[in-house]
Amino acid sequence: MRRAMIAIPLSVLLMALMISSFFLLNIKPDTSHITKAQKLAEYSKPAVVRIVDYAIVKWDFVDDNPAVSNYLQQMNNQTIIGGSGSGAIISSNGYIVTNAHVVEFSKMDDEQIAYAAFKQMVQGIADYFQVDVNAAYDYMIDYTQYVDIKRGLKVILPGGDVLDGEIKSYGAPINEGKDVAVLKIEGKNFPTLKLGNSDDVQNQDNIWVIGYPAAADSDLLSPDSSLVSSMNTGHISAASKKTEQGSPVIQIDAAATHGNSGGPVINENGEIIGLLTFRGDTVNGQEVQGFNFAVPVNTVKEFVKQAGAENIVSNTDRLFQEGLTLYWGGYYDEALKKFESVERIYPNHSEIKRFITDSQQKSSKSKTLWSNYKTIFYIFDAIALLLIVALMLFAFVFKPKQKEMAIVTPGNLPDLNQDGKVDIQDVLIALQKQQNKQDDNNEK
Repeated sequence: MRRAMIAIPLSVLLMALMISSFFLLNIKPDTSHITKAQKLAEYSKPAVVRIVDYAIVKWDFVDDNPAVSNYLQQMNNQTIIGGSGSGAIISSNGYIVTNAHVVEFSKMDDEQIAYAAFKQMVQGIADYFQVDVNAAYDYMIDYTQYVDIKRGLKVILPGGDVLDGEIKSYGAPINEGKDVAVLKIEGKNFPTLKLGNSDDVQNQDNIWVIGYPAAADSDLLSPDSSLVSSMNTGHISAASKKTEQGSPVIQIDAAATHGNSGGPVINENGEIIGLLTFRGDTVNGQEVQGFNFAVPVNTVKEFVKQAGAENIVSNTDRLFQEGLTLYWGGYYDEALKKFESVERIYPNHSEIKRFITDSQQKSSKSKTLWSNYKTIFYIFDAIALLLIVALMLFAFVFKPKQKEMAIVTPGNLPDLNQDGKVDIQDVLIALQKQQNKQDDNNEK
């Protein structure tokens, strides 16, 4: 009984410590105060890029017209033609999905480029001299010819890097076919977005459009603001429309404009379910928001396969998202380790320096992440369990050997002291002999 009174309280204490270690190990960062949209923005924006497709056409003007010559000299005797759009990196080794029409200048031959640039130049001259555009065209066609064309296809990453893009697979511009292209840039460990399944899209699903709309550009903004993508929310308005050529499109009501073309439309899981491709018709020459269309991601996958690309989440994504979870949960020291790992493998990550700085500044308020000590907890729990087993054995199994008690009945005792009667003295003598006998047996 005395042993049990010691063993049971100690065992209960050890069990309480083991239960406490279990709960400590299973504490997860609480990110419930971060909205779904904020999480999606932080996860997705590092993988959304701006794409610039352009050509520079050099002109030779052969007429002796000083006014036109001066105008062309102000333009360095050249015309820059092209456009910009958006795209999303889908593999850590640099494959990008976008629209075909975003990079269509790269697919044109020199004659097509020169003609498009010539029309742009003529329109500029007509506006500058306030003359009829047809008259300007007829005049310039006789005295102007192109002498050089330089092309460029650039991908601008959110971190500021400007890389050459190469077209790996190509559909066709709007109203000519499937408006999809897959590009490739050189590098590794790029942030990525996952491709979803557009067959699962339902009307009124929540979606977000990410890209670089021209309407968000302004001379009032700093130059580095052009590296920051915009993210607008909306819903699926119609999931099964088609273009005149029969290509499927998804209608959405999220605000978008030129520059958004090729940008990803993502669902609540952060997966691409389409690429923004064109807007609805204008009304009285004005864009009407809420009527935009996207190429379904299952169409995009056809071109991803043609390009030989694989949609695999990169280590950069994994580490960054783990760091964000820790950061939002208040585990700033542990988040800092994750962010520094991201910086080591991908130094130009657009968000990483900001989060590293913030984590360092908040380090004094960092919570303890007990799961980092799981090995110690496992060792403690194993020892505690062994101790509990030992205490139970000590209390209830291994009992001390009890001495045998001699049972003496006065009625069957002889007169051991030979005093003529059997009394208490004879009992004492019998007990002493019994004890001596037991001691002799124990010695043997």
